Amino acid sequence: MKKRYITTVATAMIDKSKTGFWQSSNIHLTFFGVSFLLLLAVSACSSESFSENGAAGADKAVMNDNKAKAEQNAQEIKDNIRNSYARLASGRSDVCPKLIQEKVGSPVVERTAEVMVDDYCDYFLYAREGKVIAVQTDNRQLEALLIVPTLHNFANGDYQVGSYDKHVIRLSYNGATYKPENLVYDVAVTVSDVH
Repeated sequence: MKKRYITTVATAMIDKSKTGFWQSSNIHLTFFGVSFLLLLAVSACSSESFSENGAAGADKAVMNDNKAKAEQNAQEIKDNIRNSYARLASGRSDVCPKLIQEKVGSPVVERTAEVMVDDYCDYFLYAREGKVIAVQTDNRQLEALLIVPTLHNFANGDYQVGSYDKHVIRLSYNGATYKPENLVYDVAVTVSDVH
C-alpha cells in the first residue's frame, strides 16, 4: 500500500508539473497570439487608411485633371462659337465682332462704310509669326488698339506678331463729344512681312 501511495503521489506530482507547464505555455501562446492579432489589425488599419488616402488623392487629381480639360473644352467651344458669329458678322457692316481675313495676293484688308453701333467694335485676325500688323482709319476720333494677345496702341506704330494666335483689334470712339448713334467709318488692316 505504501508503494501504491508513493506511485500515486509521484504521478500526481508529475501531472501537476505537466499541468503547470502547459498552463504557463498556454498563457504565453495566448499572449503571443493576441499580440500577433493586434499587430496584424493595426497594420491592416494603417494600410487601409493609407490606401484610402492614396486613392482619394489619386481620385482628386483625376477629378482636377478632368475639370481642367472640361474647362478648356468649354473655352474652346465658346471661342469657336464667337469666331463663327464673327465670320457671319463680317458680311454685315453694323454687327460686331467681325472676323477679317487676308485676301490672296493682297496684304491689306479694307472695310468700308462700317457702322459702329456700340462704343467699340472688335476685329478678329489670325496672323502668322513674324508678320507686322498696321491699322488705319479715316476717322481721327477712333482709337485702334490691339487687346489680345497683348495690349498695343496702333497710334504708337505697327505691331510685330510674336506667335500664331488670335489677335483682337478694337476700334473705339475717343472723341471730345458724344458718339453718334451710328458712327460710319472706313478701316484698313495691313498684315505684311517685316520691313
